[in-house]
Amino acid sequence: MLALLDAWFVAPFGYGFMRRAAVGGLALSLAAPPLGVFLVLRGMSLIGDAMAHAILPGVALGFLLAGFSLPAMSIGGVLFGLLVALLAGAVSKMGGQREDAAMASFFIIALAAGVMMISLGGSSVDLTHVLFGSILAINSTALLLIAGITSLIVVTLALVFRALVVECLDPLFLRGQSRRNAWVHSVFLALLVLNLTAGFQTLGTLMAVGLMMLPATAARFWSKRLEGLIGIAVVLAMLSSTGGLLLSYHLDIPSGPSIILLAGVGYLFSALFGRYHSLTARLRRKAAPLGAESTSH
Repeated sequence: MLALLDAWFVAPFGYGFMRRAAVGGLALSLAAPPLGVFLVLRGMSLIGDAMAHAILPGVALGFLLAGFSLPAMSIGGVLFGLLVALLAGAVSKMGGQREDAAMASFFIIALAAGVMMISLGGSSVDLTHVLFGSILAINSTALLLIAGITSLIVVTLALVFRALVVECLDPLFLRGQSRRNAWVHSVFLALLVLNLTAGFQTLGTLMAVGLMMLPATAARFWSKRLEGLIGIAVVLAMLSSTGGLLLSYHLDIPSGPSIILLAGVGYLFSALFGRYHSLTARLRRKAAPLGAESTSH
């Protein structure tokens, strides 16, 4: 039994590429889910997906200029993601259009532009690598960059945590202080862009948002408290990233989709059996009055 456990859960991490992939996945699992929780609480769930596509042209430009240079691609992704966020905000304010509608328009344009740039300057293999990532190919430079970005995100989140909570729970109060509201929103979008830029190397621009949103939405079925939501989301993300890597190793399947699909299984399990708002919880609530009636008789 111990030998089987060792072969399945310990031996794979004897390889350097598995250790680097595991550390990179765990680092992202610390930074991404809290952002996802705040996106859900702020009613901005689809903004994360939009921003994941918005960084693609910047990543593509970095790739065209420097090849598979993670620093160059990351800088391009951050700059272009921030540019799209600023443009969407400006269009929303000038034209009266909702920010999510403006963001959706820009991310479609950005996605098409990024795919076109990579297709013209590289091969289909290059396009696949950028869109879907390759967590098993993380080197020491990429790992340091991911660790640095995720550490910055966690520290900044801790500093602006109270303001983010106030914006989620009492947006009218923060809106009354217009300068502070704009500042908090801008910092949050910047953290979102940084996280997606760190995640594209491991999960690609199309799936980096998965480790952010799936654990966050699954956590809503288990807790109603903010600290509970964040803690559960982080644990689910860690289990998904580590478990997905092990499945990828043993079954010889792509690592990125394995991680996201495992997070998806966690979400479906939570939706079926979670403590709050799940199918099981609703059935319990419907059955409770009947049970009370039968005991009273």
